[in-house]
Amino acid sequence: MTPSDPAISVAVCEDEPLARLHLREMIHATPRLRWVGEAADGRSTVTLIDRVKPQLVFLDIRMPELDGLSVLGQLIHQPAVVFTTAYDAHAVSAFELGAVDYLLKPFGRERFATAVSRAARQIDAADAQEVALADRLPDAGAPLVRLFAREGGRIVPIAVNEIERLEAEDDYVAVFTKGRRHLLTITLTALLERLDPRRFVRVHRSHAVSLDAIASMTAFDAGRLSIEMRDGTRITASRAGTQLLRSQTF
Repeated sequence: MTPSDPAISVAVCEDEPLARLHLREMIHATPRLRWVGEAADGRSTVTLIDRVKPQLVFLDIRMPELDGLSVLGQLIHQPAVVFTTAYDAHAVSAFELGAVDYLLKPFGRERFATAVSRAARQIDAADAQEVALADRLPDAGAPLVRLFAREGGRIVPIAVNEIERLEAEDDYVAVFTKGRRHLLTITLTALLERLDPRRFVRVHRSHAVSLDAIASMTAFDAGRLSIEMRDGTRITASRAGTQLLRSQTF
C-alpha cells in the first residue's frame, strides 16, 4: 500500500471520545486514508454510513442504542468493517458477519496498520473485480441481462429481468429487486443507457421503473401520472416521464 494508491474513505463509529480521537489521529497519519465522519452511537452510525457511504468503517461493538453487530444488520451501504472493542467475546460473531479485522483495545499503530492493509486488499480486490466486470459489459447497443453489485467483500449478480425500479442517489443508483436494495457506483443516466428502453422508463429525474413491475397507474393531475409498483411503492411521474410512459404503454 502506497500513498499513490486510490484514497480509501473511512468513518469512525465509537462511543468513547478518546478512542475516536486516537483512531482519527491514526487515520490522518496514514496517507491513503481519508476521514469522512464519525458517530458515537449505533443509530447515528447507521445514518452516517448509509449517508456518507465510506469504504471502510472502524466500528465499536459496544455502543449505546445499537451495538456494532446489530448495526451491520441494518445497513444498506456495505463497507469493509474493522471492529474495535475492549472485549474479545464477540470475535467469532464479527468474522462470521464478514469483518475484515478485529482490533482489541488498546491497540497501537502497528496493529492498526495491519488492519488497514487487510482492509485495503479487500477493497482493492473488490474494485478490481468491478472494473473487470465493467470491461466485459456489452456496448449500449446490446442491453445488459445482468448487473453486479458489491456487498461488503462480495460481488453479487442481479438479473435485469428481476429489477423492479431504480432510484438515483447522487452518483449512485439504488436497484430494487425482490424486496432487496442494492447500491451501484454508477449514475442513473449511465445505467439506463445500458438497459433496454422497451423495459425501463425514466419517469422522473430520480426514478426509473420496469414496465413489467407496474401494478397500476392513475391520474395525479392533468399532466402527471401516479404509478403504483407491485411492491407497493408509489411514484409520481414528471410531465416528461408521463409522456414517455404513455408513448410506451397507451
